[in-house]
Amino acid sequence: MGYILLAGGAEFGGQMAIADRRAIELAGGVETPLSIIAAAAAPDKNHQPAGQNGVDWFQKLGAVNVSALPLIDRTSADDPAVVEALDRSRLIYMLGGFPRHLAQSLAGSNSWQAMLAAHRSGAVIAGSSAGAMILCDHYYDPYQKNIFSGLGLIPGACILPHHDTFGESWAPGLAQRLAGAVLIGIDEETGMLNDGPTGQWRVYGAGGVTLYKNDRKAHFAAGKRFDLKF
Repeated sequence: MGYILLAGGAEFGGQMAIADRRAIELAGGVETPLSIIAAAAAPDKNHQPAGQNGVDWFQKLGAVNVSALPLIDRTSADDPAVVEALDRSRLIYMLGGFPRHLAQSLAGSNSWQAMLAAHRSGAVIAGSSAGAMILCDHYYDPYQKNIFSGLGLIPGACILPHHDTFGESWAPGLAQRLAGAVLIGIDEETGMLNDGPTGQWRVYGAGGVTLYKNDRKAHFAAGKRFDLKF
């Protein structure tokens, strides 16, 4: 089984370099195939510059085989060329934007099946903001102000991205509506990667990670390890 990197947003501001270098290392090194998915930015026509920002960032970190895939909707998620690229990828990074569009683009698609197969064979699946949110059992769409089923890679959880700027304000309402679920608040320029013993998560970056479950709350600063079953 591979690894999962979750970021809270503002992922290319410089503070995520340690986390992303660690992800590259786990994926096999700077020459490993790395794919950027910017579909979440497609609704406001920002997917091309967003994807290029991702390519530029990982090239700055030394990656030499990185590309932004033309996966922008449900139709392109079944494009054989896109699926083949995901089959080869060892690090797959989904950018932020509109979570509902991203989830609908991937759910039931050949691309998502390729991503799951890559993860089972050791690849790193990464996401920032919307890209991280949809990987859980549930995600909150702030545009539609509703909770939807995610892709389920992280069971029993729901992510609150941009926790230090606005995500924290979602916690009280989501705690009531998702009783028993673990709410994961991730600050901007901050990531969590399950690269520790027995899959423990470690915090990287400028901020911290805050977990909520029922009436419990726990905060973990950069460098700290934790388990989602807290």
